[in-house]
Amino acid sequence: MEDQVTQYSSTSAPQETIDIATAQKQDEALIAVQWLLKERGVRARRDHTINLGLSADRPDAARWPHRPPVLRSRLTRRPPELVVHAPSGRRTVTVTAEPHGGYLVRLHTAPVPQMIGRQRPEKVVELILAAAPVMHRAWP
Repeated sequence: MEDQVTQYSSTSAPQETIDIATAQKQDEALIAVQWLLKERGVRARRDHTINLGLSADRPDAARWPHRPPVLRSRLTRRPPELVVHAPSGRRTVTVTAEPHGGYLVRLHTAPVPQMIGRQRPEKVVELILAAAPVMHRAWP
């Protein structure tokens, strides 16, 4: 069966939250693409976004003056991204590993992201190199 490259249009914002196990699986998939890019002289990095919210609620100070505040925290994770920058520093490609088993490739020169099956990460690399074969090469 030949791996298909399809156009993918997401109606939801890429601000979904994930658990740590999902983040690790997606990161492993991105590592495979990053190694293939590195072999071809393309610099890429993996970005992880974690939001941490901290708050303290003080009980009624008049009734409970010696009671300490109630501390709360909130942690949310976003899906990891593989980012390729041009030598000028401009972001040119963003790759995410989708939970249903594929790569979502956003070429910043293309209007619509493309979905590629996770079984063949080399197709992601071919797409990146075909989009701008010279721009992404590692600079000295």
